Amino acid sequence: MEPTTLLSKASPGLLAATRIAFVVPGYAISAWAPLIPHVQAQIGLNPGQLGLALLALGAGSMTTMPMAGGLVGKLGCRRLFAGSGYAIALILPLLALARSAWFLASALFVLGLAIGLFSCARNLHGIHTEQALGRRLMSGFHGFYSMGCILGAGTMSVLMGSGVSPAIAILLVAIAVMIGVTVSTPRITDERNASGPAHAWPRGVVLGIGLLCFIIFMAEGSVLDWSALLLSDHFHLDAARAGLGYVAFATMMTVGRLSGDALVRRFGDGIMLGLGPIIAAFGFCIAILPLHWTLAVAGFALVGAGLANIVPLLYSAVGRQTIMPQNLALAAAGSIGFAGVLTGPAAIGFIAQWTSLATAFAVLSAMVLLVAFQAPRTASRG
Repeated sequence: MEPTTLLSKASPGLLAATRIAFVVPGYAISAWAPLIPHVQAQIGLNPGQLGLALLALGAGSMTTMPMAGGLVGKLGCRRLFAGSGYAIALILPLLALARSAWFLASALFVLGLAIGLFSCARNLHGIHTEQALGRRLMSGFHGFYSMGCILGAGTMSVLMGSGVSPAIAILLVAIAVMIGVTVSTPRITDERNASGPAHAWPRGVVLGIGLLCFIIFMAEGSVLDWSALLLSDHFHLDAARAGLGYVAFATMMTVGRLSGDALVRRFGDGIMLGLGPIIAAFGFCIAILPLHWTLAVAGFALVGAGLANIVPLLYSAVGRQTIMPQNLALAAAGSIGFAGVLTGPAAIGFIAQWTSLATAFAVLSAMVLLVAFQAPRTASRG
């Protein structure tokens, strides 16, 4: 059976729907960041225990990511997008109700299952939208994801800072997620390839891209889960202000991605992939200096600016490669990348337990620096 697509020509509202599709997951997952100190205190977890609980989020994503490409082929992006999006909205309120590490880990695991499916569906749809409209758009799409991150973390910080209970605040976020999924679903591509395999092992450039995504996702996930605690530990900030580190990170990532398509056209993929990780590594070094909380927030802002366009450019390279079908290649590379989400926050927790959060972020800085040397060469093979 030949693959079919609804994007043989661009449909009205396609670009707007794709942007909303990228806003939704950022809005949902970033709302969790300001909630972490509250949940940690509510349950009474030390950094190592919290790290184990956070491991469940990545484990859930890793469970579904290898199968997501095959599911897209059989069900289509639209069904997978809608089903996983509504599941995310239903699971989010459970996080604020956690009274034990096991309950928290279970909720995060199921949330990870849904996020893994949703991520594959919206990224594959983004690639097809880019191809349907005939221009580079992936950085901008991920910019809207980052915009969602700002809105999600900002919404939770404002609501909790205004005295709204965490449970009600996250419920309002879940309702907004449902609305976003409902609005964007009709324009999501229904491409499928039912005759293709359910999954495939990554090979060649797809494997290289996946390993680079692993490091970048590890860095992004660690900022999401641990930046608030770093600010709390170093500067004794309350929950509302402790979330500002991630807000600064997401803000600069949004600015970088929204301007990324123009920057790529001017400077090229190679320079963007080489310079970005260097800026991010420098930002991590600034963030861990125990001088003043505003300097730490500025450091996280640099991390966001440096990492902004790395993953979008790598995903575009997946769309250009020809050694694997796009849906399977994206799922394969994404699976390796999401292993970084699985490994990163947990590793940061373990290292922090043995040494300190500052040391853990320093190790992460060195890993990000390695990407600067390898990413330009790997993406050029896409």
